[in-house]
Amino acid sequence: MAPGDTTMLVASVLPADFAELGRQVQEIEKAGIERIQWDVMDGVFVPNLTFGPDVIRSCRDRAGIGFEAHLMVADPDPLLPLWIDAGCEIVIVHAETCRHLHRTLGRIRELGARSGVALNPATPLQAVEHVLDLTDLLLVMTVNPGFGGQAYLSGMEPKIAAARAEIDRRGLDVELEVDGGIGPDTIGAAARAGARVFCTGSALFRGPGTMADRAAAMRAAARGGIA
Repeated sequence: MAPGDTTMLVASVLPADFAELGRQVQEIEKAGIERIQWDVMDGVFVPNLTFGPDVIRSCRDRAGIGFEAHLMVADPDPLLPLWIDAGCEIVIVHAETCRHLHRTLGRIRELGARSGVALNPATPLQAVEHVLDLTDLLLVMTVNPGFGGQAYLSGMEPKIAAARAEIDRRGLDVELEVDGGIGPDTIGAAARAGARVFCTGSALFRGPGTMADRAAAMRAAARGGIA
């Protein structure tokens, strides 16, 4: 993150070449990205399968930047220690899948990680208002989870704005992240709505110039949205 910059980029590795995953993790760090998001999908909560903790662990020593696990799984609780042991400093669960969300978020912190909670597009902000004091990160999905490369849902911007207002009103130290369809053409609107952490996949891995060039273009667009 550049001095004075209030935005943070998180790289989703879904579009990566999995045969070159270790090298691409290193490329992400060299491009100046602050964190990597591991999109963990179980084929039940979302219609896709991705990777388990062993894959994440195998990449942990390839880069010094942070790892976050985004658990798009039907029952995250039994396996929480695995993602933390694999090297994820942040574990994000979905409000839609946790029977006892307070307990799950507390357990993540007990295990030594930062806790995050995600909201699908159809899930209202009210679903997490009473646990914001137990979480370190709120992730507003700007696509329906399951696949990379989907179009950004601009209808989520009022939810982002409401989340920013609630976090600020209560003086909470909660990162507000968005994920889905984030690229140079959409990141400014998400930033204007109040997001400060931006998970990007396809736009980071594909496009003109180098990955560092594409990251710089997105940072500039985000700053333009805030200004």
